Amino acid sequence: MAFIETRGNDGKKPKEVTFSEAILNPSASFGGLYVPKNFPTLDSSFFDEFKNKGYKELAKAILSSYKIDINDSVIDEALKRYDSFDDSKNPAPLARVEENLSICELWHGPTRAFKDMALQPFGAILSKLAEQKKENYLILAATSGDTGPAALSTFEDKPYIKVACLYPHGGTSDVQRLQMVTMKGKNLKVIGINGDFDDAQNTLKSLLASSEFKETLQAKNIKLSAANSVNFGRIIFQIIYHIHSYLELLREGKIKKGEEVVLVIPSGNFGNALGAYYAKKMGLPVRKILIASNNNNVLTELINEGKYDLRDKKLVNTTSPAMDILKSSNVERILFDLFGSSRTKELMEKLEKENHYELTQDELKTIREIFDATYSNNEEVANAIREYAQKGYIMDTHTATCLKSYKQLSDKKLQTVIYSTAEWTKFSPVVYNAVNNKNEKLHDKEALEKISQKFKIAIPKSIKELFESKITHDCLIDKQDITKEIVKFI
Repeated sequence: MAFIETRGNDGKKPKEVTFSEAILNPSASFGGLYVPKNFPTLDSSFFDEFKNKGYKELAKAILSSYKIDINDSVIDEALKRYDSFDDSKNPAPLARVEENLSICELWHGPTRAFKDMALQPFGAILSKLAEQKKENYLILAATSGDTGPAALSTFEDKPYIKVACLYPHGGTSDVQRLQMVTMKGKNLKVIGINGDFDDAQNTLKSLLASSEFKETLQAKNIKLSAANSVNFGRIIFQIIYHIHSYLELLREGKIKKGEEVVLVIPSGNFGNALGAYYAKKMGLPVRKILIASNNNNVLTELINEGKYDLRDKKLVNTTSPAMDILKSSNVERILFDLFGSSRTKELMEKLEKENHYELTQDELKTIREIFDATYSNNEEVANAIREYAQKGYIMDTHTATCLKSYKQLSDKKLQTVIYSTAEWTKFSPVVYNAVNNKNEKLHDKEALEKISQKFKIAIPKSIKELFESKITHDCLIDKQDITKEIVKFI
């Protein structure tokens, strides 16, 4: 399958590239992104065939349907990464919390967050390609808390690979930070920046597009790629679990084949939502995709009003920090799919130059046929956590943003699936205060133990061990020094 560019072609890059080329070199013309030229279709027989098959078989079939230029043996090896999850046959189980509401738990992997679902197999594929080509790669990752640990975990000690991971100092939970700064791999560099996630992501995108930076790397015989969802290698794995959750509902007898469902997604950089959109485009029966945000509610305004306006906005630190994002990269792929490359280029350049753009009324109508959106403030997040804790289900702060969307926007006659992006253990102080209706200042370790005792739920060994692990990365710099620090690392 060929991949094309969201902002059109500049005459310098190839007009079409293969999957492997798109993931090894994810920067497209004019600062755009790569997307599939065509999409496979899930017909009725597909759901019959995979209703009673495991996750890895489903994933292999979806990857094969895209006709990606990766050997079957490499794909099989990559999918074995799911063997390290809590249940290798079902790495993303559904938990039923209401008669018509299920939560798809995407956090049963090594770093207890949904990024493992994509980054574990994607990292294995990219590493193998580098090894086969005997080419050295620098992988850039910008994280609001979950991409970093997952990327560092999947690439640790891989030959031909170095990883530079940027995170906003003070903008992650303690557990997320410890997962990064205690990594031992000699090929890893973790960099805290005095700034926010948008600063980190903007730096990543500018470095991917910088000919000067690439020349510096070329002089050292190093090529450049990325672990963020600007890389389609991430997105292709994020399509799969949406199809999986539908099959789970079929298996449970909650829906009949062809019956529509509603998907609710806590969205920061829009990669998770994009995976749902592509699954719908392929034929998954989805009535609506509901986007849940926090106080950084630019996506709510875009979907409800057709305006992406950052001119009067500053990033707000919330209790759901992985969603503290103002520029959501993957919206661009939606714009391209609905409105084409010329319009996408026009809108994205306007955002970059003027910090805003506005859709036409027809464009907004098109968006709203697919998406709806709302947002929750910190108090609403805490209330949702407390409400469901009383029913026996403990959720993290990002998952909790979805409950308002479900209650206000979902068609209650349809089965609804919320996508839970992180385990409660990654945000335990906030969860503790929410379930107890308190405002105490607790360290993560204390909050973890109190919640574990109260609700009789185990703390994963990988989380417990963090507090005894040696900090190996203590780099903290201003954002203007990022490039210099990365060059020093390589």
